[in-house]
Amino acid sequence: MKPKKIKDDIFWVGAVDWDRRLFDSLIPLPDGTSYNAYLIYGSEKTALLDTVDPSMITVLKSHLDEVKNIDFIISNHAEQDHSGAIPYVLDKYKNAKVVASPKGKPMLVEHLHIQEDRIIAVSDGETLSLGNKTLEFIHAPWVHWPETMFTYLREDKIMFTCDLFGSHLATSDLYCRAHWQVIEAAKRYYAEVMMPFRTTIQKHLEKIKGYQVNIIAPSHGPMHDDPECIIRSHREWVSDAVSNTIVLPYVTMHGSTQLMVGYLTEALSEKGVKVEKFNLAVTDMGKFAMALVDAATLVIGSPTVLTGAHPVVVSAVFLANALKPKLKFASIVGSYGWGGRMKEQIISLLSNLKLEMLEPVIIKGLPKDGDYRVLDRLADEIVNKHKENNIV
Repeated sequence: MKPKKIKDDIFWVGAVDWDRRLFDSLIPLPDGTSYNAYLIYGSEKTALLDTVDPSMITVLKSHLDEVKNIDFIISNHAEQDHSGAIPYVLDKYKNAKVVASPKGKPMLVEHLHIQEDRIIAVSDGETLSLGNKTLEFIHAPWVHWPETMFTYLREDKIMFTCDLFGSHLATSDLYCRAHWQVIEAAKRYYAEVMMPFRTTIQKHLEKIKGYQVNIIAPSHGPMHDDPECIIRSHREWVSDAVSNTIVLPYVTMHGSTQLMVGYLTEALSEKGVKVEKFNLAVTDMGKFAMALVDAATLVIGSPTVLTGAHPVVVSAVFLANALKPKLKFASIVGSYGWGGRMKEQIISLLSNLKLEMLEPVIIKGLPKDGDYRVLDRLADEIVNKHKENNIV
């Protein structure tokens, strides 16, 4: 396999993983992914920016077959899908040094057992000359680990952002061409990986405003030679603005909760509120996470199982709490057979979220006419809360 030329003396040497369908034993990958690595030849020195997941090391080897020397390996992020092949590169190029942030250095030692004397820690704004090309290192902690940084190639105005602006998308395109597909994949990636660090990313987006960027080169998915498109999308996602949307995840056992969820969905739709409904027994949890990015309100539907919420609902609520979306309101609908504390359990699982809890609707058995009237009340309350907060 041959490297792909980006510009004179700059090449993509990563790996496309067409078949991977699960990341970290957690995140669905319906469209595969890629591990992007970049090779830069300066007039005096050569640098490799990031590597690949260990599972794809043979691909990286083939890309580096004809590379006679590498002086620096830039580790923007110590997670193994980017750093995992660094030991191989260090073994092949005996004089190479790893460049990382001060927090990245000990992590590479701990996770990969790289010798400390082969790692150079660089400060925020520090530069490294390759001769006729200059790398500037920009600390960007918590995107999405504490040690992360970007690398800016000054002469060619390329920003290597590692996980930020990435997308789990296997494609033969070097650059973003199918914009709708890439932006959808990028939103999924943001939702699943970056959303808990939304306020931190706001600051990093402001920080890179001062750089002229012609190309954004992330670590997953295609590069962006129209940087404003992907930057604009991220600005929207990390902003405080929410949409007139309800996310309604639910599970039903004997049909009662499903009847309530169906009725509430129709009542809200008739009042002009968009509802994104997810049957958690069969849904793609990545799409559930994506829906949380912009939504104003979360309504959780659950039957009662052994006095508590259904385990699948508990898992979804735990995920929502961990992702920390910018939700403003939440409520619960559901049923029970003989008793329990399902409502209290769900509320306790939402402790990370700064939202207003609207009065839940919890009923016994199948819903009756009076229960539907209470659901109408909840629909009206949601609509009024949205209007009061200019969520339209």
